Amino acid sequence: MAALGWLTPRRRSATARSVLAGEASAEAARKSSQELEELAAEAAAPEEPAEPAEPEFPVFGDDKAAAFFDLDNTVMQGAAIFHFGRGLYKRKFFERQELARFAWQQAWFRLAGVEDPEHMQDARDSALSIVKGHRVAELMSIGEEIYDEYMAERIWPGTRALAQAHLDAGQKVWLVTAAPVETATIIARRLGLTGALGTVAESVDGVYTGKLVGEPLHGPAKAEAVRALASAESLDLARCAAYSDSHNDIPMLSLVGHPYAINPDAKLRKHARERDWRLRDYRTGRKAAKVGIPAAAGVGAIAGGTAAAIALHRRRH
Repeated sequence: MAALGWLTPRRRSATARSVLAGEASAEAARKSSQELEELAAEAAAPEEPAEPAEPEFPVFGDDKAAAFFDLDNTVMQGAAIFHFGRGLYKRKFFERQELARFAWQQAWFRLAGVEDPEHMQDARDSALSIVKGHRVAELMSIGEEIYDEYMAERIWPGTRALAQAHLDAGQKVWLVTAAPVETATIIARRLGLTGALGTVAESVDGVYTGKLVGEPLHGPAKAEAVRALASAESLDLARCAAYSDSHNDIPMLSLVGHPYAINPDAKLRKHARERDWRLRDYRTGRKAAKVGIPAAAGVGAIAGGTAAAIALHRRRH
């Protein structure tokens, strides 16, 4: 019996180990079963309806749609006419005092954050008097050089990408600007855009007269130009897009079905938010008032013009 007792496991210790093992196994089985049931329930449950995705835009292959881009501070930092003036000054087209005048207008534009029609008209009058008597071909050639010197590095990459998206979708893209149409056409061509609507200066036999044909392409005139071009091109404005930074372009933006506020001034930002227009700001946190001034810092007489603009801005506010 002693030998038999030696061969038989101790009942108490074996039972304790068995209970422990059984309980652990049962707990693991229960957990795994619950997990499997949950997975099965998830697989069988109907999927929640997803939020409707934003329609793809621009629509590929829509030949009834096009895009219209303002130039100054929308496609390019600063005013095109100011950069053009810098280039002409470098080539001895006018004196330093005229450059200071251009600089003051540019500084005011940046500080105030809006386009002042009086200042813009003054800038255009100055430019017209400067180019009077020069050949159109000469200014076009110089404009190509000025683009490389002052404008190319000031193109907003974000806005450029928006324009390229329309081009990639097979749509035409135009600049719409109060800048001279020759300058706007050079910029449009360099960016690979379709063309440009701009202010037209009168010329006779290829020589500038110092006068405009009609009025500057500004504010409501831009809307009329877009409307006329859309009619000529058989476009559906409800399917078109327009981009601008200025509240002065609200008439143009309101024409199209897809308006965008790009680097907007305060009035346009407010207007866009009230109407749920799309907004894009590529100024990386800098206020619109400060954009453009650093680029002018190296030019003679600009410091004085900037200081004058700052002083006047402070007195008025």
